[in-house]
Parts: sequence; C-alpha cells; structure tokens
Amino acid sequence: MIRTAAVVGTGLIGTSVALALTARQVHVHLLDADESAARTAAALGAGTVGPPAAPVDIAVLAVPPGCVGEVLAAQQARGLARSYTDVASVKGGPERDALRLADPSCYIGGHPMAGRELSGPLAASASLFEGRSWVLTPTQGTGTDTLNRALEVVALCAAVPVVMESGAHDRAVALVSHTPHLVASLMAARLEEMPDDASRLAGQGLRDVTRIAGGDPGLWGDILDANAGAVAEVLEALAADLGAAVAALRGLAGDDADARAEGTVRVADLLGRGRRGRGRVPGKHGGNPAHCAAVHVLIGDQPGELARLLATVADLEVNVEEVSIDHSPAERSGLVELAVEASAAVRMARRLTEFGWAVQRPRSRADSTAPGAVLPPAAGADRPRVPLAAGTG
Repeated sequence: MIRTAAVVGTGLIGTSVALALTARQVHVHLLDADESAARTAAALGAGTVGPPAAPVDIAVLAVPPGCVGEVLAAQQARGLARSYTDVASVKGGPERDALRLADPSCYIGGHPMAGRELSGPLAASASLFEGRSWVLTPTQGTGTDTLNRALEVVALCAAVPVVMESGAHDRAVALVSHTPHLVASLMAARLEEMPDDASRLAGQGLRDVTRIAGGDPGLWGDILDANAGAVAEVLEALAADLGAAVAALRGLAGDDADARAEGTVRVADLLGRGRRGRGRVPGKHGGNPAHCAAVHVLIGDQPGELARLLATVADLEVNVEEVSIDHSPAERSGLVELAVEASAAVRMARRLTEFGWAVQRPRSRADSTAPGAVLPPAAGADRPRVPLAAGTG
C-alpha cells in the first residue's frame, strides 16, 4: 500500500496527481526546478516542498517527454523512490531513454488521458483524472512491485488503468490527441487577423473547435517533437481529405454541371464519414454519445443561474453525460445543452418545464445541430421564463 510519494514537476498534471494522492492520505513530497511552482502547489494542499528523508514508495515524473530519461536517472541515483512512473503524453522515447540511462526494473511509463487547455499548478484539480483512462506501458524488465504501485496510483486518482505497448500508445494518441490539438491550432491561426464583423458572429461551434488551441505552445511543441512521425502520418491522411474537400467545393462554386454533381457527392461523403467517426468517440464512462439526446435550456446570464439549473437537474435524478453552454453575444442569456440518455430526455424536458425553465424539445445528438422549438413553462410555474436570445429559437 502506497503511503508516501514524490511528484517531480508541479505543473497542471503533476499538481493534480499530488492533490489526488494527498486527498487519499498519501504523504506527497513536491520537487520542481521552479521552486515557486512547488510552493504554489503546496499552498493548494498538494504536499510538502522538498525531498524526503528516506525513499518514498513511488515517484511520479511530471516532466516533458524528452526529459524523462535524464530525470529518471538522476532521481534513481539520489534514491528518491522504490518505483518510478511518468505522465508524459508520448511513451516510446521516454521508454528508450529509460532502458538506456536508468534501471528499467523499477520504472513503468504512464500517461493519464486528462488535461485542460490551461497550465500550471493553479489550474490543477484532484478530480482531473476521475473516470479517465490512464495508460501504463510496462516493458519486459518492469518489476511486479513497480507495476502494482503504478496501478495503485491510478486507483487513488480514480482513473481507469489501460495497459498498452508504448508504440501502440503513441500511434493511438497521435490520432485522438496530438493531431486534434495541431488541427485546432491551425484553425485558430486562421483567426489571427479576423475582421471585427466576423468576430461578432463567432459562436459555440468555433469555440469548441479551437478550445484546445489555448494550450501551452512550449509544452505542445515538446509533445509534437516527441511523436512527430506518428502525427505526420495522421496529418498526411487528413491533408488528402482536405484536398478532396477543396476540389469538391471548387466544383460546387463553378458552373460545370458535372463538377457540381461530383462535388455534391464528395461533400456528402466527407460529412457522412465525419458523422460516423464522431459516433465512435465514447462519452463519459465509455458510453456511446449516439445513445444520448440533447436537452436545451435557455437561462439568464446572471450569477447563480447555471447552478440553480443544475440543482434542479440533480433533484430529477437524471444522469447528465455532458454539459455545455453557448452565450448569446447579443443578449444577456445563454443556451445550456444537457446530454442525457435518450430514454430520459423527454421526461426531463417536461419536468424542467414544470419548474419554469425555458426548455427546447429534446433531440438526438446525432440530429442536426439546429435547436428545436421551445417548450413554454407550465401554467402556474413560479419561475419567470427567460426571453429567447437572438438566433436560439
């Protein structure tokens, strides 16, 4: 049983690991080349700053992929811990460095599939890993005690362990994490010189597509450098699809009837493939988002309004898979989307209407993104209806 741990690197992930372990009564020591970051993490309740007097049960190396091998070797030389793991988002390079520079028997690679677009200890949360996959990549030389200690760290952080070979991991994250971040950045870069009249039209769709582009460029540069080959392969296939989309749209924009007809077919094929691919992305706890329905509720843009809505939803005892909100730039209101099991959506919409909320008719999340009609609050409801914002009705 893990009683002591060390976290080397107190950024978002390292501090979140430390907070989660400390909450489960593990004594955590915080080490960072930037002592102010370690002190900030300690002030948040993540542990105590400085090395332990005796080896801890396990050390978590929360450093960039290219630094894992050297940091591992240095910490093994000082006798920091009995076992070591890391949280780098690329595993092949760190594994090769560990085999070359350090004792691989007490090391196992790790990667929690969680994060935020923010960075630093102030963005950390003890609940960051709850229900999220946490990949472990043991080698043939990894000792059983080290594997078990790493599994316990995953359990203490309320994550779900996934054991993979390092190469398979890197190919997978190139597709589901690294390339999406790069594509979001490429799209966001198109907005750098965005005219004011275009910015006033920006809505939730654009925010969704570009949200992760707000990540630390230095950190993501390290990640892409460490997994460049796998990301390039995915991006090359995407570039082929982009080329096909450009050709199809050029055909649609022209006067040639045959080119227009072919463009229509190509665009429909690309959109259909996209929809089918989106359906394979698991929802919360691995659920299929295609089995969910979206209930839209219009709320006023004042403090506490969203909290009151979520409290009402909690009283209805309906499990909400996802929550998102789209603020209207024209009026002080927002449209909240609650993704719930399709079988519960209609009942939930009716009950919220009875409580006075302005609810739109629920629809499958696989349906068009256009919002449905609004259900008026029930007669006699004691809560005033919020007026519809422009473009949400």
